[in-house]
Amino acid sequence: MKRNGTLLLLIFFAVQTIYAQSTGREIETLLETRAVTYAQAARFVIQASPTAAALNQAEAFRYAQERGWLPKDAAADKAARLDGISKLILESFDIKGGIMYTLTKSPHYAYRELTYMNIIQGRTVGSMPVSGELLLFITGRLLTWEEGKEAADRRRQEAEEAARERREALAAQISTLLVRQRVSDTTVEVTDEGVTITLSNIQFLADSSVLHNSEMLKLQEIANILRDISGIKIQVSGHTAMAGTRENRLMISRERAQVVAAYLVSLGACEAGNITSIGYGGDRPIADNTTEAGMALNRRVEITILEN
Repeated sequence: MKRNGTLLLLIFFAVQTIYAQSTGREIETLLETRAVTYAQAARFVIQASPTAAALNQAEAFRYAQERGWLPKDAAADKAARLDGISKLILESFDIKGGIMYTLTKSPHYAYRELTYMNIIQGRTVGSMPVSGELLLFITGRLLTWEEGKEAADRRRQEAEEAARERREALAAQISTLLVRQRVSDTTVEVTDEGVTITLSNIQFLADSSVLHNSEMLKLQEIANILRDISGIKIQVSGHTAMAGTRENRLMISRERAQVVAAYLVSLGACEAGNITSIGYGGDRPIADNTTEAGMALNRRVEITILEN
């Protein structure tokens, strides 16, 4: 392998990561080794991983062999193949891999996984022996990849926490306004999709999707709140108790959700292109359908402010 700036940087990164467990002489020996053994590879890779620490070559080989991290024909003093080291890397770093590796746990598919991840680069084959320099290079690339993955995970977690805080603040604000306006039979909660306003025991004319005047007044108050939230997208879902057939329940709930969505648009709560409706019938009960109180809770419309 030709030495270049990137190679030396990755080797330096790998060496620095495990230097506390490695002597300078060990690193020099590894760099001078044309074909590392499975014991050498196990020692270096495991020390670089979060798996274990302070293992000598014999201990590291035994540790990996007992856990099935090495090819079945691996021996401590045998020259390590690239596909065998690929399996060792995936397992010691707990990288799940694709479906074929998950099913087979074979060195062949381990090698393909690291190639796909661009950890292994250049003209290589799984059966080739691995020099110490190549082992350092691959380990360095993997550690760099792990560091980037951890940073991405942190950013995603921070974004999820920020979104959750926004939803909670919005839910609290809406709940306060609904209480202030004395809008009855409504609750507000944070969900995975966003913030959901639930209108329980919503009243329509019998077996129809025509709203009672009292429900229209509630929706007017809700529309006043939604109108002040810029750029929102809304999903209106209809739900019924268990009366009638499933097909009829689905049809009624869908029609009622559509009526509520259309009414919100007419009130200027949001633009027509930013609202959708769906009917679930009685498939998603939140209370016991054998009691009047439970059936009243299940007859509901949910207005969800979707997370942008």
